[in-house]
Amino acid sequence: MLARAHAFTIDGLHTRHVSVEVDVRPGLPGFTIVGLADAAVREARERIQTAIRNSGYEFPSRRITANLAPGDVPKAGPGLDLALACAVLAASGQLPGRGLASVALFGELALDGRVRPSRGALAVAQATRRAGLELLGVAGASAREARLIDGLEVAVVEHLSSAVRVLCGGAPDPLPGPRSRERRAEPAGAPGPDLSDVRGQHHAVRALVIAAAGGHNCLLSGPPGTGKTMLAQRISSILPPMSRSEAIEVTRIHSLVGARIEGLASGRPFRAPHHSITAAGLIGGAQRGWAGEVVLAHNGVLFLDELSEFSRATLDALRQPLEDGRVAIVRARHSAVYPARFMLLAATNPCPCGYAGEGDRCGCSEGDMARHRRRLNGPLLDRVDLLVNLRSADIRGLQDTPLMSSGEARERVLGARERQARRLGPEGVELNARMDTCMLRSHVRLDEKGEEMMRAAREQGLLSARGEQRVLRAARTIADLDSSERVRARDLGVALALRPDAGMTDSRAA
Repeated sequence: MLARAHAFTIDGLHTRHVSVEVDVRPGLPGFTIVGLADAAVREARERIQTAIRNSGYEFPSRRITANLAPGDVPKAGPGLDLALACAVLAASGQLPGRGLASVALFGELALDGRVRPSRGALAVAQATRRAGLELLGVAGASAREARLIDGLEVAVVEHLSSAVRVLCGGAPDPLPGPRSRERRAEPAGAPGPDLSDVRGQHHAVRALVIAAAGGHNCLLSGPPGTGKTMLAQRISSILPPMSRSEAIEVTRIHSLVGARIEGLASGRPFRAPHHSITAAGLIGGAQRGWAGEVVLAHNGVLFLDELSEFSRATLDALRQPLEDGRVAIVRARHSAVYPARFMLLAATNPCPCGYAGEGDRCGCSEGDMARHRRRLNGPLLDRVDLLVNLRSADIRGLQDTPLMSSGEARERVLGARERQARRLGPEGVELNARMDTCMLRSHVRLDEKGEEMMRAAREQGLLSARGEQRVLRAARTIADLDSSERVRARDLGVALALRPDAGMTDSRAA
C-alpha cells in the first residue's frame, strides 16, 4: 500500500518541499530510505520504528520503501521524522491516508514517540503557506514560532499519537505556556545606551545620525579613548523599528541557524565579531547552513571594531555584500545566495600606535603608516560613505551638555526616512544609500555652486566614479534631515568633508 505525506527540509537558509512517499508490501522485513538522505535522515529508521512501537502502534514486518522526492535535492536533518512515521502508519492501514493530503508535518521523534522541535519552524511555516497546504503540525516548542506567519493554521502535536489524532480529525494538543525566561523579560522602555551619554564629539554624533537616517556605511577613526566604540554601541538606539516583513526576515534567519525563537525580532540585529574572525566566519562557510556574520546582520548593523586588525582576506570578502546586499557562496558541490543587506559601522585607529594627529605622541614610522593605509584604503573605503575623524576631547568638551538624546535623534531619523520612503517608494527603494545611478540623476539635482564643488573634487582626484555616487547619496540624506527638497551646496560640502578619500590620506598631518 502506498501513502504520501508533506514535509520540508532545510537547505542552508532555504526550505525545500519534500513529498514523503512510503510503500509497504509483502517481502523480507526491511526499511529503506532513498532520495539523497543525509546521515540524520537515514538514522530516522531506528527512531521511527521504536517510536511507533512505543506509541502503541504496530510497525509492519514487511518490506518498507520510503522515497523523499524530488530525488535530486539533498535532504538533511531530523525534521522529516514525523512525516515519515505518519506515512508508514498510513501505508500500513493504521491511519487514513486522506488526512495527509493537505497537512505538513515537521519534527523529530524521540524513542518514546514524543515530538521534539527542529530548527527552522518559521521558515517551514512560510513554505507551508506558499505550498497551499492548510495545516502545519509541529512540536509545542516550535508552535509559537510557526504561528508568526499569518493565514496558516498550526496544530500542536506533542506526541506521535497526537499527530494521528489530528490527522483523523481530532483536536490538537494545547499550546504550552511561555517559558519563565520570557515572563521575566525586561519591560518595554527599559533604559539602555543613549546618545545623551556622549559628551563632546558633536560632529561625530551628527555623522552617526546621518548614517542612521540614510543607511550609510560609516567609519569612525581616532585615537584610543575618543569614544568610537561608545558611539557605535548607541547606533541601535536611534534606528527606526523594523517593519513586519523585515522582522520576519530577521527572525527566519536566526531560526534557521538554531536560535530559540519566542516571537518576532523586536530590534534590529547588531553584530560585532572579533577581529580574529575568518573570511568564512564573516561571509559563510562551505558547510550547508553555515551563515556568516554579514547574513546574521541582515536588516541591521555590522560593527567591526579595530578594523585595521582584521585580515586582508576578511576585509576583501566584504566587497560583494556591501555592494549587492547579498552573499553568493559557491563551493565544489553546491552554491547558495543569502541576503546580507546591512549597515557597516567600523572603528579604527589612525595609525598602528593609535596617536597620529595627537601632537608628538605618535611613534610610527613612515613604513608603518604606509602599511596601515594600504590595509584600509582602496576598494573597501570606496564602499564607505562617511568617515568621522575623532580627536581627544579636552576637559571643557567633556563638561559640555550632550548634543542630543537618542529619542531626539530617532525622531530626526524617522522624519528623514519617511521623506525618503515617499520619494523612493514608487521605485521599490526605501533608503538613499540604495539609490542606483538612474535614481541619483532623478532625485539629486545640484545647483551651479554644487556642480562647481563636484568638478573641483574630480579634478583633485578625490573621488572615483563610485565615490561620487556615494557623496551624492549622503548629500541627499543630509538634505532630508533638514527637510529640504533640493540638495544644497552646503549639504554637498558636508558630504564631501566626510569622504574617506580625503580623510584617510593624511592622518599624520591631521
